[in-house]
Amino acid sequence: MTRLLRTRFASGFLLAWFALFAWAQVAVPDLSRRVTDLTATLSAEQTAALENQLAAFEAQKGSQIAVLIVPTTQPEDIAQFGIRVAEQWKIGRAKVDDGVILIVAKDDRKLRFEVGYGLEGVIPDAVAKRVIAETITPHFKAGNFYRGIDAGVRQVAHLIQGEPLPPPEQRQPSGGMGENLIVLMVLGFFLGSFFSALLGRGLSSGLAGAGTGTLAWLSASGLGASLFAGGLVFFAVLLLGGLVRGGGGASGSW
Repeated sequence: MTRLLRTRFASGFLLAWFALFAWAQVAVPDLSRRVTDLTATLSAEQTAALENQLAAFEAQKGSQIAVLIVPTTQPEDIAQFGIRVAEQWKIGRAKVDDGVILIVAKDDRKLRFEVGYGLEGVIPDAVAKRVIAETITPHFKAGNFYRGIDAGVRQVAHLIQGEPLPPPEQRQPSGGMGENLIVLMVLGFFLGSFFSALLGRGLSSGLAGAGTGTLAWLSASGLGASLFAGGLVFFAVLLLGGLVRGGGGASGSW
């Protein structure tokens, strides 16, 4: 009976310890941007500069780089925390696994690169450690975290540039506002011309111009483009509306 109680006590203690450890883990933040700073270390301008730099690199190369700054990863080691971040964020393209995450634990004075399998050939552990030691850490020791992070991600991006990765997917440009405006203006002109026989050119041109401009604005065209489209349809219907009519005909009786 005593042995059974001891076994149950030990099992309960282990379960409680694991539950406490899991509860005490630092939560991985949601991935909503390329630079996540939970310490307010970077200014808004510095964060925006890094965001733009990493977005431009991703658009040009396809590979993704993200930065995460947290106060601490304790009670976990930064390597354990980094694994959880990589598993949740899934940085990089799915079939290429070409993502890199720079994690900085500011209060712990620790930093780490999590490198996807697709980039381990160009950024093995030895190279990542050298970037940390020779490029980033000197700036951190001088108290300049932005310059260290900026220099580090630039060097990593330079290394990735020479790697023969699949090209980024090229987004096909949509017809955009230009085609939408043309369609709206043509439609507005023909409708205005059609109703000019019933309402007169003055009223129909005003309605056609106002309607075209309103629809253009609602379709996300700029105010200037909307006014231009509406004005052009107004004058077109006013000057030429009588030339476009419904089918002619004649009536008779017997």
